[in-house]
Amino acid sequence: MNVPFLDFKTDYLRFKEEYDDAYYRVMESGRYILGEELELFEHKFANYCRTDYCIGVGNGLEALFLVLKSWNIGPGDEIIVPANTFIATWLAVTWTGAKPVPIEPDEKTYNITVQEVEKSLTSKTKVIIPVHLYGQPVDIKPINELATQFGLKVLEDAAQAHGAEFNHERTGGMADAAAFSFYPSKNLGAYGDGGAITTNDKRLADHLKLLRNYGSEKKYSHSIPGLNSRLDELQAAFLQTKLIHLDESNKIRKNIADQYKMSLKKSHLTLPFVHKLADPVWHQYVVRTKVREKIQAHLRNNSIETIIHYPIPPHLSAAYTNLGYKPGDFPISETLSNEIISLPIGTHLTSEMINYIIDSIIKFELMEVSNE
Repeated sequence: MNVPFLDFKTDYLRFKEEYDDAYYRVMESGRYILGEELELFEHKFANYCRTDYCIGVGNGLEALFLVLKSWNIGPGDEIIVPANTFIATWLAVTWTGAKPVPIEPDEKTYNITVQEVEKSLTSKTKVIIPVHLYGQPVDIKPINELATQFGLKVLEDAAQAHGAEFNHERTGGMADAAAFSFYPSKNLGAYGDGGAITTNDKRLADHLKLLRNYGSEKKYSHSIPGLNSRLDELQAAFLQTKLIHLDESNKIRKNIADQYKMSLKKSHLTLPFVHKLADPVWHQYVVRTKVREKIQAHLRNNSIETIIHYPIPPHLSAAYTNLGYKPGDFPISETLSNEIISLPIGTHLTSEMINYIIDSIIKFELMEVSNE
């Protein structure tokens, strides 16, 4: 049996008629940028996130950057970011000219905490960016309270957490603004690149709409120096279809995560920890093991694809040698990067595939015991 980590074609075939209808609807409209499909998606996604506004943009990285730009973040400013995250979170800060200030995560949830944030505050701190990593929502309320105390902004990086909730509060509406990615692998993924920003701040939303479109509200009239970062009509139409089925798809992921939890709880793997108030959407199912290379090789030999999210923490990336960090500076993040491995999860998996993955891991466990 072959078990791919991702399978976009299977996802397409699940709702083929709906996707095809969306495609022809856009193609026959003759309007491909900033049209009715985008407006409809923005309205629907804002409602889904329980926010007043949604602004569709080019991708998740630009979503983060555009918010920071709208908040006038620039050289001399410091932005608190997780030490363990995809590098895009850091890059958005770098693009503004500000300095990313990394902090360690909680070793159980892999997300940042208010305690670590407070330790890193300086007079230059302007924004805190919590990342809802792997679809696990951050306990963001105490972070918001700390930010209010010091006059700071909080920007959710919700690129991996479409629909996740903490204490019945949904990602996208937990802070001053949130940035989403619609990269194809996301729980709410497009068939190309795409991103969005959600907020309850009308002034910010209005500014972002100008900023994403060359600083223009009316053609050839430019009120600010803007950029070109627009979610196109075709992707907006596809995303409307996917949004209809998002909760159903997230439920499938949750069921797979429950199967992993029940079947692998006696294995050597460190399984994901879920806070009692958290309702994750399992963008990734990430486990820890000190024998990662061996178990990954075993699963690969059994035609099961796994991925490491992420093997190199940003502070040790060649892109950030200028910051002067060295191995050992963020030991929790570095340990995680050396031990984590993501098991397949998603709507493309059949019951047979899930059982096959579980059985293969149990067989690995037995082989390891017999070799001791």
